[in-house]
Amino acid sequence: MQEAGGHYLLDILALLLATVVIIPLFHRIRLGAILGYLTAGVILGPWGFGVITEVEDIRHLAEFGVIFLLFVLGIELKPDKLWQMRKMVIGLGLGQVLITAGLIYGVAIWFGVSNQEAIIIGFGLALSSTAFCLKLLAERGGISTVMGRMSFSVLLLQDIAVVPLLALVSYFAGGSSADIMEPSLKPVYAVMVIVALLFAGRYLLNPIIGRIVASQDPEVFIAVAVLLVLGVAWIMESVGFSMALGAFLAGVMLAESHYRHQIEADILPFRGILLGLFFMTVGMGIDFSLLWERLLDIILLTWGLMTLKCLVVYVLSRITGARHDIALQNGALLSQSGEFGFVLFGFAAASGVLGNQLGDILTLVIALTMVLTPFVVNGTNWLLNRFYSPEASDDEDYEEFVESSEEHVILAGFGRVGARIGTLLGAAGVPYIALEMKQKRVKEARAQGFPVFFGDSSKVKVLQAAGADHAKMIVVTLDSPRQTDQLISQVRQLYPDMPIHTRARDRRHCANLITIGATSAVSETLETSLRLTEEVLLGSGVEEEVVSMVIDEFRDDYYSNVVQKVTENKVVLGELKH
Repeated sequence: MQEAGGHYLLDILALLLATVVIIPLFHRIRLGAILGYLTAGVILGPWGFGVITEVEDIRHLAEFGVIFLLFVLGIELKPDKLWQMRKMVIGLGLGQVLITAGLIYGVAIWFGVSNQEAIIIGFGLALSSTAFCLKLLAERGGISTVMGRMSFSVLLLQDIAVVPLLALVSYFAGGSSADIMEPSLKPVYAVMVIVALLFAGRYLLNPIIGRIVASQDPEVFIAVAVLLVLGVAWIMESVGFSMALGAFLAGVMLAESHYRHQIEADILPFRGILLGLFFMTVGMGIDFSLLWERLLDIILLTWGLMTLKCLVVYVLSRITGARHDIALQNGALLSQSGEFGFVLFGFAAASGVLGNQLGDILTLVIALTMVLTPFVVNGTNWLLNRFYSPEASDDEDYEEFVESSEEHVILAGFGRVGARIGTLLGAAGVPYIALEMKQKRVKEARAQGFPVFFGDSSKVKVLQAAGADHAKMIVVTLDSPRQTDQLISQVRQLYPDMPIHTRARDRRHCANLITIGATSAVSETLETSLRLTEEVLLGSGVEEEVVSMVIDEFRDDYYSNVVQKVTENKVVLGELKH
């Protein structure tokens, strides 16, 4: 017993050490955490140093990472938003699964695979990796973007499709009539259970959680959060659906809850560690002996599969009205096969429906598509940024407003800061146009009468379409320092005399922005701290004149240091030029 406990302890220490050493390295070289986890898995697995040999035991634990990932996603989606996506889920999602499975089925039949095997292979490879796609989406704005919603619609339909596919394998395996009929009855019970859970989430969860919060015991609160996720996941699995789909439903139940933010914060550490562990198990599962033995076949299968899936998703996305770049990014993201393929092929091989060697080859192909996905996504984004610019039709939304605008302000970003500035500009009668990349913000702002348009303000063509040639000034309120730097550099090159006023993170960022061309930069950390200090001093009995003097002196000293830093930067740049 002690020996087994020591074995598992060694595995845990090795996994944690690999995470601490390898993941920061991959972040530094800008390859991302997913490739880092995959590499760590290869190094620790049977084909690396062999530190971990019982991969299946680790994989069962790692699957909880996908469960917590789906829960966090569900908690960010309110039921009304989910209902709005129904057409995309049924249209784009179902179309992708059926068309991709049909094409793969045809290829498999052409290569002499049996009819039943070809059906299982077609549907198994048509499914994409929920964990990989959602992790990559999180690094690129989440599902709030157009691409995010389209990708998530496909993934959601695929998760639902797992249940009938497992039932299909059971049917092919020649199960008893009871075994075959049972899955067909489960959807009825599943619908009843889903309705009951959503009802409980809307009317019962808040009072129950409120009583637990009243106990003021944070450990119990965390236990309730984990119990809720795993409990609903287990309930959904018991009626025939996947645990991941159950966890997503648990998140949807809490989407309207007053306690959703605290629960999400408590769950995030579990999700991060276990999801990283899931990616490691994918790396551990790569069978390099089979890879070397059938190298050419596996490379061709992997390339053909990813190309086929990318093309299908691209065409369907274009049919639904997506722009060329969004459709291509969507195709690249969904081009891999997923974790449910492991489950489906493993079940099919164990049931005798799929040959063991063919199952091993397909499993290896799935693992390789996962490994290649981050490279494909990054490569696609790089090519689009370098060679693609929106067509004139993409800018038509701006034309009507811009034609009647002269000497207006362009507001880059309409988040919390941008919305306040826009409100004040409107109240003062100053004409402006706001550009925002998050479609939800655009729709909400336009519904309230704000002149906000969807567009990437860091692209010159979008700025020109918004009337930058005759604009009075540009105000930058973007959250991302990288996008802010890129925008200011481009604007200054194209419009040398354009006043640019920008939001900055801190003193160093202020100096950098002014160095690259900003007219003025306001530090968000400074102004917040000064305003809080002002209230503290006034509340402490300090006279108002003294408070104003102290605050003004500190602000002047702060920005004088910024000017000094800018001067130093210019000196350094001058020396580099010479």
